[in-house]
Amino acid sequence: MVNLKSSNGNDLMAKSFSILKKLVDNFGGGLGSSYFRHWVALVELYSQVVGCTDDATGRVLFEASACITVMLSQVAQGLRASAVTSAPEMVSSSSTVNDTLKQVLDYAKTSGVADLLCFCLATSGSSLMSGSSHLLRAACEACRAILSLIDAFEIMSVKENTYLFPLSSLRSHSLIRLDIGDHDQGSLVGIESRKIVDAMTRAFLKSKAIQVSIYYCLHQRFEAALSAGIQVMFRCCLQNGIVASVLCGLPSSLPVTTVVSGGGDGTILSEIFAILSFCASSSNKDTQTGETGNPRCRIANPSVLVLYSCLILATVAQCLKSSGRTSTLFMLTSSSKKQLSRLSVLVHHFSSDDRMKNSFQPHCASAMLALASILSLESGVSLESSISEIAVPLIPRTATLCDHLKILPVDGNGVEPIISNGMLSYWHGLRDGCVGLLESRLKWGGPLAVQQLCASGIPQLLIDLLARNLSDASPQGIGDSKDQIGLSPVGVVWTISSICQCLSGGASTFRQILVKNEHIKFISDLISDVHLKLNAPGLPSATASVNSGFLLNMGSPGGRVCMEDKDLVKAIETNMGKYIQIILEVGVPGIVLRCMEHMELKDVGKPVAFLAKMTGHRPLAVQLLGKGLLDPSRVRRLLDGSCPREVTVDVLMIVSDLARMDKVFYEYINGADMLEFLKDFLTHEDPNIRAKACSAIGNMCRHSSYFYSSLAKYHIMSLLIDRCGDSDKRARKFACFAIGNAAYHNDLLYEELRGSIPQLANLLLSSEEDKTKANAAGALSNLVRNSNKLCEDIISKGAMQALLKLVADCSVVALNPSRKDAINESPLKIALFSLAKMCVHPPCRQFLRSSELFPVIGRLRQSPESTIANYATVIISKTSEA
Repeated sequence: MVNLKSSNGNDLMAKSFSILKKLVDNFGGGLGSSYFRHWVALVELYSQVVGCTDDATGRVLFEASACITVMLSQVAQGLRASAVTSAPEMVSSSSTVNDTLKQVLDYAKTSGVADLLCFCLATSGSSLMSGSSHLLRAACEACRAILSLIDAFEIMSVKENTYLFPLSSLRSHSLIRLDIGDHDQGSLVGIESRKIVDAMTRAFLKSKAIQVSIYYCLHQRFEAALSAGIQVMFRCCLQNGIVASVLCGLPSSLPVTTVVSGGGDGTILSEIFAILSFCASSSNKDTQTGETGNPRCRIANPSVLVLYSCLILATVAQCLKSSGRTSTLFMLTSSSKKQLSRLSVLVHHFSSDDRMKNSFQPHCASAMLALASILSLESGVSLESSISEIAVPLIPRTATLCDHLKILPVDGNGVEPIISNGMLSYWHGLRDGCVGLLESRLKWGGPLAVQQLCASGIPQLLIDLLARNLSDASPQGIGDSKDQIGLSPVGVVWTISSICQCLSGGASTFRQILVKNEHIKFISDLISDVHLKLNAPGLPSATASVNSGFLLNMGSPGGRVCMEDKDLVKAIETNMGKYIQIILEVGVPGIVLRCMEHMELKDVGKPVAFLAKMTGHRPLAVQLLGKGLLDPSRVRRLLDGSCPREVTVDVLMIVSDLARMDKVFYEYINGADMLEFLKDFLTHEDPNIRAKACSAIGNMCRHSSYFYSSLAKYHIMSLLIDRCGDSDKRARKFACFAIGNAAYHNDLLYEELRGSIPQLANLLLSSEEDKTKANAAGALSNLVRNSNKLCEDIISKGAMQALLKLVADCSVVALNPSRKDAINESPLKIALFSLAKMCVHPPCRQFLRSSELFPVIGRLRQSPESTIANYATVIISKTSEA
């Protein structure tokens, strides 16, 4: 039993642990069977030391924690060495060592070593909060021990499994390498390492004392503790995005949409930026960069600290963005001086290294990634914010970014955890930062930047980047962990976004990117199960229905096609048929539908917008319907109110376009079982949804009476009539259109439509736009087209009088030869056509003849516009009948 009741006992125990640490150090790589026995004894002693409160100097806890650190560190080193052992004569001894190492790790799991180390951090933090620093060294050792334990389990996992980013796995035809089920549970490598990180994460979030311990471990500027603390926090961020908010010092109850100043003095994030400044000054005696403290020692290997410091900054930014916090102020504070200082120190670490010109240095690449990730928090596309004004001059020139993208990845020079050429860590690619900065330059640089980058060959370079491993991969693709691409899922998203930005660069760029079968295949291949399950969130929403124009124009960066560029517009028009054919050959419609099955409803805006645009082209619509576009379960999922409103609008647009295109699609629409939704949408609070519902119903009645009985069953006509008096002009316009089509094919719905007559008459007399008046006049003509049962109402409710008044108001223009364009745009022709139809019925003829406005019809026979003259002649002829 440990006895620390006296100072002599303290000294004795501290010396004992110190001697034990030296003995373990002296073992070097000689890990015999006795090693496990020593480990078991040490853990038992440590559990008693951690719980003791009589260690006044903190030396015992420090020395005991140091022993744990040394033993776990040697376990990690032994596993790493055995992972690269290939000589046959070494296999036997390596197997014995591995058995011992696994025994040590198994006991670490069952004895709860991770919990003991977290308890040590909490105890140390409580002491620090009370004003005493005597347990600070123990906290530093606990951090190192936790990292060694995580590292050991990760090495074992990597030894048993090859880890590649999805892009590399896809290209090498080895998707089985990625354990998707494992990734569903978290972002970390290996189940056991994830359990350790999860325990540390929960303890960190729960305990202010542990947060204080981590802060002071970083604040001390002891290299080993700095590296350990940063790496542990890096993994905790990946495990739980809330950690990022804590590192920034954001209040736990802060709504994600509320922007506050984060990362200020006293936060862990501020210490990480200070460490980067410290590393910059440490590597350059004559330069003091940014938020430099008083260095207590020079850093032996600053590139390692820079690597991990930048990785955690990138991870914090990505976590903030995925949670909906889209502002750099969360990390850079509201001080413009600090914003510039912090961004500048990141630039320093990738611009001051001459080696970066010829190879991807991991610490430089991670600095680029950190800068790109922080800038991605700004969702704006202009230079309106102060951050963009600061950041744009710091982004490397286009030529520099191009050069970096052409460089093949190199080995990590011993920096861990570089597990293959293209990976900064298990979660970040070497090229991510470069592509991310390229995307920022495109986003903020405006049309000129897009043109410059297109002229530099960036679009083809990005396409080649996505395709590179297809040609470089070995035939088997198995057992080769080299990643020549260097793009993580986040990097892939940035690459695609950059390609989209380039679409507005001119006609040649459009043809270069999208009018090639293999390019569409490269991009569509990214929508695989692997990519979807490792999807990077935070993309902007898109809506197809509010954007007219080409299939390309759907709210994405590439949708901002410059319509003033006539050559580009012409190229799109000329090549659209070929582009659609490529999409069909590659099977994009089905891929997009499958994509949606893996997405949360809040994220389906972009694929639904794309579906809405594709539906406007018959060949694509046919393929989409064949792949289950209007499957009832899919339609219910998209329309039950859980999706964003723009999704509802786009689904209604899909139905409307299909119904308008061909009556053969009516059967698919009917099978979607959506009339109850349409009924509800007619009274929706959003005018866009009301208008689109009216339009969809109108087109569902366009070609035949297929839906008439169903519309009657759901009592939809009365709600449609109410929309004629809607507060929204588009809803009124499409309601008139729908009523007209609901009356066109037969008189089944006439009784239900009787109430529309006064509404339609009022619209003809109001200051409504011409298209709405034309729709109202057309609807009135159809209400007498199939029978005379509504003629009395047509007369008594003032509909014929309203039509005559409209004709009289338009007659002056109609008789003027110089106003031909105005004639074509007016509702006069439809009004005359409607009156001609009404003249078929005697009551209507009699009313027309007796009207004081009837002479206007006679004068219109002299109109220079032949259609108007003909309609007027027909009316005069019919009214002369008995």
